[in-house]
Formats: sequence, structure tokens, C-alpha cells
Amino acid sequence: MRWGLSMGVSPREPLSNVSDLAGHAEQLGFEALWYIDFQLGMKDVYAAMYLAALATTGIEIGPAVTNLVTRHPTVTANAMTALDELTEGRANLGLGAGWSAVYGAGGDPSGLSDIRRGIDELRQLMSGDEVQLYGREVQLKTARRQLPIYLAVSQPRMLRLCGETCDGAILMGAADPDFCRWQLEFLHQGIEEGGRRREDVLVDLVVTMSVDDDLEQAASDVRAWATSQAATFDSWKSLPTGWDRFRAEFRTAAEHYHLVDHLSLGAEHKELVSDDLVHSVAIAGDEQHCIDRLRQLTELDVDRITFAVLSGGRRRRMEQIAKRIIPALEGGA
Repeated sequence: MRWGLSMGVSPREPLSNVSDLAGHAEQLGFEALWYIDFQLGMKDVYAAMYLAALATTGIEIGPAVTNLVTRHPTVTANAMTALDELTEGRANLGLGAGWSAVYGAGGDPSGLSDIRRGIDELRQLMSGDEVQLYGREVQLKTARRQLPIYLAVSQPRMLRLCGETCDGAILMGAADPDFCRWQLEFLHQGIEEGGRRREDVLVDLVVTMSVDDDLEQAASDVRAWATSQAATFDSWKSLPTGWDRFRAEFRTAAEHYHLVDHLSLGAEHKELVSDDLVHSVAIAGDEQHCIDRLRQLTELDVDRITFAVLSGGRRRRMEQIAKRIIPALEGGA
């Protein structure tokens, strides 16, 4: 199993912290660093990634995730080639339909056809050749190589599209084995329909977790994230077996979710969801409980687990994962 981290830079956090945290993440042995792109609730993702690039030598870096609405493909392609230059070839592009960033800009998330077209446009731009796009001949003069494109996926059609066309899947939704198995079936269908091999797609499962002997505190840490997930689930037409029991909570979360607070530990909307939902989508508890839950996820057909690093003692949380949780999983304790 391989390990990554995901984080944003909160408005209260100095950008100068990014370099220290990125360098420390690399020293701790994490393989990848993903940065959240949310222009209203967090500091600029590209500023953060460029600082991380200059502070590291081996860790992979990318946005998880950017979108096609607030950032045009030509802008993203150029910005990502700059990141690839600064990292000397360690850049990955995480793309999604868009949610908080897009709604915050008054837009609507991209549909499946928009995503498919956007992936194609990005690949044409990164070829460095003159291509026919947007009704004219365009060329990305800064193009260096075809960057790996990861797609943030949770629902069936996007999972299939990712399997058909992308280099990696950023698997979002819930830290629940049955939920993930349901998702992976659609990803496998897409891989087969695209005439590809399973090893052509790196599957990166994002897990939100809080480890604390104070069980109430652990659950409180992940509540805001659980609420944001519940709000996104409200529009899902199909869910894994047993998850319809949360439909009323999904609706409440969608109606009262505070966009600007998003993942803030102090968000008022975090009280909207039940303990059952919180513990279904996230991992929260003492060390042994979290290890047991994670062990179930490592048995799935995923290549990497990325931990969403919550605010409030990020360095401590990173060290806890790297020095306590991962060794226990790898050692079978």
C-alpha cells in the first residue's frame, strides 16, 4: 500500500507554513501531496503547490481537485506545466466536476460530457502541438509532457469515465468497505469498456480520519467533512445498499450547508448530521479503532490511501499517521 496526504491552506494559516509541512511530509515517507482548490475558503492552491514544489525533491504534487468552470483548460494546462517544471516532473493533475469552488463562483458543476471534453482538451494542450480548439488554432508553448490526469470520482458514470480514459482515480465518498466496493465495480467496468488494464489506473482512496482517545473530540473533528459529503450525496440517483437510510440527512445537509465554512472545524453546519453518518463516511476514534477500520480499506482493490489532513495540529496529525498508524498497518499489529 502507498500513502498520500491531502490538505488546503486555511485563511488563518500563513502560506509560509506550506513549505515546512510539505518538506516534513516528504521526510515522513508520504508519496503524494494533494492540495484543495477552493478560492473562497482557502488560500490559492497554485501558490501553495509552488511553495511545496520548492521545498521537496521527491514527493508528487497536484491539485485535488481543480475544475473546468473556475479555471479554463488553457489556464490550468499552463499553470500545471509550471508546477511540473518546479517539481522536475512530479506534477499530477487532479480534475473534478467541481462543487464548493464552482458553486462559490455562481456556476454549476461540469456534466459528464464536459469532463470528457475537458480531459481531451487538456491532453491536446499538453502535447505542445498546434491543435484545433475553441474555434481556432491554439498551442501551449510551455508544454513539457503529458501530465497524469486523475479524476475525482464517486458516482457510477464518472467512475466509468475515469476507468475508460484517466491515469488515476481519486476515490471520494466514504471510508466504508462496502461503499468502496460498490464504487470500484463501476471503475472496473470503465476499464474493461475502454479496453484497458487495471494497472493503467492508479486508484487513490481519500480518507478523512481523526485519531483521539477522546471519542467525542475525534468525531467532532470530522463532522464538518461528513456534512459536506452528505450535502453532495443529496443529488445522487443511486446509492449502495443500505445508504438510503441517510436520505433525510442528505437533504438537510444540502439545505443548510455553509459554503464558506466548508471543512472548517468550527463550522456550524457540522451539527446537522448524525453520529451514524459521521462514522459511516469518516474514521474517528482511538488509535486501535482507526487501525482496524483502515485495515479493512487496505484489503480493497486500491493502490494508495490518501489522508485528508485536518486543520488544528497538522504536523502532529501527519506524524501520528506516519509513525503510529501506518507502521501498525504494514506490520500487521
